[in-house]
Amino acid sequence: MPEASPTKWHLAHTTWFFEAFVLGPHAPDYETFDPRFHYLFNSYYEALGPRHARPERGLITRPDAAEIVRYRRHVDAAVLRLLASAAGKNGELRALVELGCHHEQQHQELILTDIKHALSRNPLEPAYAAVPETAPRAVPAPQHWFSHAGGVREIGFAGPGFAFDNEGPRHRVYVEDFRLAGRPVTNGEYLAFIADGGYETSSLWLSDGWQAVQSQGWAAPLYWRLREGVWSEFALAGRRRLDPAAPVVHVSYYEADAFAHWAGKRLPTEAEWEIAAEDAAPADELSEAGFLHPAPMPAIVDGPVALFGGVWEWTQSPYTPYPGFRPAAGAVGEYNGKFMANQMVLRGGSCATPPGHIRASYRNFFWPHARWQFSGIRLADDA
Repeated sequence: MPEASPTKWHLAHTTWFFEAFVLGPHAPDYETFDPRFHYLFNSYYEALGPRHARPERGLITRPDAAEIVRYRRHVDAAVLRLLASAAGKNGELRALVELGCHHEQQHQELILTDIKHALSRNPLEPAYAAVPETAPRAVPAPQHWFSHAGGVREIGFAGPGFAFDNEGPRHRVYVEDFRLAGRPVTNGEYLAFIADGGYETSSLWLSDGWQAVQSQGWAAPLYWRLREGVWSEFALAGRRRLDPAAPVVHVSYYEADAFAHWAGKRLPTEAEWEIAAEDAAPADELSEAGFLHPAPMPAIVDGPVALFGGVWEWTQSPYTPYPGFRPAAGAVGEYNGKFMANQMVLRGGSCATPPGHIRASYRNFFWPHARWQFSGIRLADDA
């Protein structure tokens, strides 16, 4: 798939990031491991020169994984020496190292989503992680709705700690009173949408979404399969019986929007989502499971379910800059700002997200047709 990358490429690219942004500008005595890697493992930084085409990353058979591990050790040692030197006290340098660590966490998540897609294309459907299968739950938690007051509110990162540049500046927004569902949409509820002709009813879909349904042959979420009247889905733990109580996952923005129309509701704006999440905390069971949990956990409790760590939740908000946003100078400014068009915002993190990246202000973003991420649906409504 053009959007996915091999695991060794992720490791090499996150290593290259430290080499290009930390060692290159700040360690004049650094000896480059292999100059050719600059071309192979630059992702999208135009200011740093040409690079290998993304759709062809899977064709890079050399260097092999062992060579990339040696590359990583070489760069790690150089970064540690730099941080231990007098130059390591430089605030700009330390900020770049911190950004590089968080950039690597993002790629840890991408490794899992990309591995899942690659394994799903193998006819044997091998599992990434061996996890005992549990019996599907027939009944999810009841769906409750929670009201939130509108008015002039503030959203955006307020600290302390790290945040990406696109999470700020903190700014005022106006929202009307709204309601947010207490849990994400489940597989069972999405099955009802399918059974009611959801993928066959053009009036439910945005124009581009309907075109995707027709051209791609969508009839269910990615990784679902119907055999002899039984639905299953492919997970990091291999193919499993579909759990009706688990959150539906691997749906595009188009599918989320069509389901919301079918349900007589809508998707939340990202401002509504963040306002609702201000006082929420990651669910304990999801935090304990960590980002190696093979699938979103079922909603089995009464009352509001935490907004964090199950599935990324599509919002109806396009990915655009906040008022006052300015990209950083130089190549590092290409990190987020250049993508602020033609993509939609998701919130909340997923079962594949490192816990350190799960916070109320985090803005994930993908193309509206994207389905290989752990993306799901939480409904909203006017008060």
